[in-house]
Amino acid sequence: MAELPAINTSPLIFLTKGGFLDLLLLMGSSIIVPLAVATEIEAYGEIDVTAVALNNTDWLVVQETPPVPNVIQSWDLGLGESAVLTWGYVNPGTEVILDDLAARRCAATLGIPVRGTLGIVITAKQRAVIPAARPVLEQLRQCGMYLSDRVINHALALVGE
Repeated sequence: MAELPAINTSPLIFLTKGGFLDLLLLMGSSIIVPLAVATEIEAYGEIDVTAVALNNTDWLVVQETPPVPNVIQSWDLGLGESAVLTWGYVNPGTEVILDDLAARRCAATLGIPVRGTLGIVITAKQRAVIPAARPVLEQLRQCGMYLSDRVINHALALVGE
C-alpha cells in the first residue's frame, strides 16, 4: 500500500494563496509536508498565509524524511524537492506533488509517480469537485504560478474546456 503523498513548497504556496488548499484532499486524507519544506515555508514568517495554513491544518502532516539517497543528491535539487523525492523513493508507488521541472524529471527517471499543481486542478475538474478549471488556473497565475498559455490550453482541452 502506498504511503500518503508528499508535497513540495511551491504547490503548497500556490494552492494556499489561491484559496484552493482543500483540493489537496483529492490526493489523500493527509498530505506529508517534509520538514525541509516546512522549514522553507516557515522562513516567510509566522503571519504568511501558507505558514498559517501549515500550522492550522491538521491533515498537513510535517514529517522528517530519511537522508537523501545519492541517486537523488546527484540531481542537485533544492532541499525541499530532494526531501519530497526521497519520500517517494523510499515509499514505492507513493505520489509526490512537485512543480519544479528538474525535480519532475528526476521523479520520472526514478519511477516516482508525480503530479503538479496543474494536475491537481485537472483532477478536481475531472472529479467534478470544481465546475471549471480555467478560473482556478487563472487565480493561481495571479498568485505567481507560471504556466504558459500553450500548457494551460492543452490541459483545459483534456477536460473539455
